[in-house]
Amino acid sequence: MPDQPHDKRPHLILHNTAKPLAFTAHTPNGGAEKIVPDLPRQQHGKSLQNQLNALKPAAAAAAAAQQRQGLESGLGLQIQFVSQPDVELAFESLANRTKRIELLSVRKEGGDTFANVFVPDGQLAHFEKYVVEYLEEKKNKNGAAIDHRPLLNTIASIRAAELRALWTDDPDLLPEDPTTPFWWEVWLPVRGLGQRESVVADFKKVAELAGCVVNFAQANFPERTVLLMYGSEQQFSRSVMTLNCVAELRRAKDTAEFFDGMGVDEQRQWVDDMTARAQFVGAGDDVPRICLLDSGVNRGHPLLVPLLTELDLHTVEPEWGVDDRANHGTGLAGIAAYGDLTDALAAEGPLHVAHRLESVKLTPNDGANQGTAKHHAYLFAEAVSRPEIAAPHRHRVFTSAVTASDYRDRGRPSSWSSAVDGLAADADGAGLFPRLFILSAGNTNQHDAWMAYPASLSTNLVHDPGQAWNAITVGACTNKTNTENADAEAIAADGGLSPYTSTSRTWDGAWPLKPDVVLEGGNVSRDAQGAAGMPSLNLLTAHHRPNERLLTTTNATSAASALCARMAAQLMATYAGLRPETIRGLIVHSAEWSDTMRGMYLPADRASNKTDYVDLIRHCGWGSPDLERALWSAGNSLTLVVEDMVHPYVKDKKKGVVSRDMNLHALPWPKEQLEALQNAKVQMRVTLSYFIEPNPSARGVASKFHYPSHRLRFDVQRPLDATTDDFVARVNAAAEREDEGDPVNPKDPNWYLGDRQRHRGSLHQDIWEGTAAELASRGYIAVYPSAGWWRTRPALERYDLPARYSLIVSIRTAQMEVDLYNAIAQQIVIEV
Repeated sequence: MPDQPHDKRPHLILHNTAKPLAFTAHTPNGGAEKIVPDLPRQQHGKSLQNQLNALKPAAAAAAAAQQRQGLESGLGLQIQFVSQPDVELAFESLANRTKRIELLSVRKEGGDTFANVFVPDGQLAHFEKYVVEYLEEKKNKNGAAIDHRPLLNTIASIRAAELRALWTDDPDLLPEDPTTPFWWEVWLPVRGLGQRESVVADFKKVAELAGCVVNFAQANFPERTVLLMYGSEQQFSRSVMTLNCVAELRRAKDTAEFFDGMGVDEQRQWVDDMTARAQFVGAGDDVPRICLLDSGVNRGHPLLVPLLTELDLHTVEPEWGVDDRANHGTGLAGIAAYGDLTDALAAEGPLHVAHRLESVKLTPNDGANQGTAKHHAYLFAEAVSRPEIAAPHRHRVFTSAVTASDYRDRGRPSSWSSAVDGLAADADGAGLFPRLFILSAGNTNQHDAWMAYPASLSTNLVHDPGQAWNAITVGACTNKTNTENADAEAIAADGGLSPYTSTSRTWDGAWPLKPDVVLEGGNVSRDAQGAAGMPSLNLLTAHHRPNERLLTTTNATSAASALCARMAAQLMATYAGLRPETIRGLIVHSAEWSDTMRGMYLPADRASNKTDYVDLIRHCGWGSPDLERALWSAGNSLTLVVEDMVHPYVKDKKKGVVSRDMNLHALPWPKEQLEALQNAKVQMRVTLSYFIEPNPSARGVASKFHYPSHRLRFDVQRPLDATTDDFVARVNAAAEREDEGDPVNPKDPNWYLGDRQRHRGSLHQDIWEGTAAELASRGYIAVYPSAGWWRTRPALERYDLPARYSLIVSIRTAQMEVDLYNAIAQQIVIEV
């Protein structure tokens, strides 16, 4: 690194600041009491009874057919429960682990809810018993009703599940003509310990008998296995047995086509001059690597030769080779290594490159995976494994600009995004070796959308797998406005969002706030003929055919994600040994919104409220990260970093799985110096970063508690918390409240988001603004657990696992009279 200016000081790394305390959380299903309609008992009960009787012949026929085929994963029938109109179906009560009755998927359509349930052979009697007890108005010995009314009165009908009942994707994606073949994404249940492969084998057997082709690729999740199958709805519907081992169906995705041909920026700069100024590090395993999962890299370019060897080039398909034929991966390698070459080539003096590169070819030469569809979750996992097998001890950050060509998931976890989350959390390795992933948000390339800018940004949404909770999802902003053409103007203003970027503006509020950050992605011009990209509004990078020319241009969220990966590698080079969760947290923690971004999404005629800030973040993330802020503290702007873990749950013999601990962190605020500043304005920013283990299923659509293994939250002591015990008591009480739709807490209004809005995804950040005197009384931060499937799915036995997290706290003030950095450093043991 270059010599540090006088006021660049390393961040303060804290140890042993947490005190674990017993934590009592309320059940995740708190809140308003569910409405159960009042129905004529005898009439409704008899109707349900008749519907169950009508299912018996179908169940018997299915079991007999399954026995003839020699299926091994269990005999039974999949049935569908339909809710009363505009009534919430009590679908969780439909499952019964003892009787192996499994809730497979839940979807909502208008005011109706549809729940698909696998009922093993002979277990229709379970629901028949429910109806009999309902008709008899059964009570226990204390006179309390045990007649299942809260469940049965929410059910309108019970019927055998047909293929279209299992479709949880956009209905328009299922071809109208049932004879049209296409690639399906098939989600299978696991069915129990050691049963996964039996379910897969049974499904393949039945699907192939129906004339469908099942791809070899397989993605495994705690309660689901996802496969790709090619065939028509007509073929797939031929056997009722197929439906018995399918939880849900979606349409498989195509990857977005990489684009090229933006033109060459005609600048007379010499690459030789730049490489002569460049100072490169060695090739040891301790040197950070940026691993690009893209279209391959042509390492023969003189800018790339010093940064990767032939052994650093990999591919997921040997017949694809490792080279870049799409003019994409090589360009991103140039950005990841040097940043925008427009700046690097024009600079003078030494150029320090403290990291190296790796490449895995994740897409073939046309970038669209033509021919036999490949399972993206499987391919992505394969791509990650290649360099790890070749060099297992290296420190690396993975980055990918490969996305689906659409954004239909709208924040809902997919097999692809869930695979990213699982790899980041090292779900298969008990969390011992987590990984850092940086993903592009996906692009908007339609000319009509560009002409409708900025309104188009609210409807062009983040592409799969950018909704991954554990990854940094990168959107694009721009400072490039020079069109070099008097007849054309740049669409985006300096510091605004790039017209290429995508957002999460219309995602459901339960899903993460994405993108996390935005970086330079170029601009678009418009004139009387319409909108178009041009070289002067792009980033300059390496061309994939250096024998023809050395430089070309790139843009959009692909370029922005490569810039973010470069920043991550620079942080890793400076703070060796920090966790991936911490590097992620430092990048987002350093981000700031430009005045243009604030002007686009914050009101000018009134004070901004918490809803305004959510809207801002769902468009711009937390703004553009700054390497200097991420790397260094100063006397009046300091950052504390804590790496710790907490045990969120424990199994109680009487109560089942309950919350276990919260961590109480003592902050080493220099109370005397802060109080001396009195009414000086101070900003405190808090970031909590952790990785969840994913459990994707359609149940996750109905309940935000099912997808993440655990959820953590933070709260900061307030002046009204007279003692530390009062603070702990308040945090316990806060867990009773849901974090969706609650009113703003008037007792602590000075946060941008507040505790109802910030706890989405697995990276939580918020900013508090007040006076130095007020900050002096905020000496503790609590990190505490909330519900997740480690707690709500005890049969999977994950409840004893610890949860790692990184906590980053910074304070910033314009006052220079007091050196806060030194005042805090004197109170703690510092590790640089």
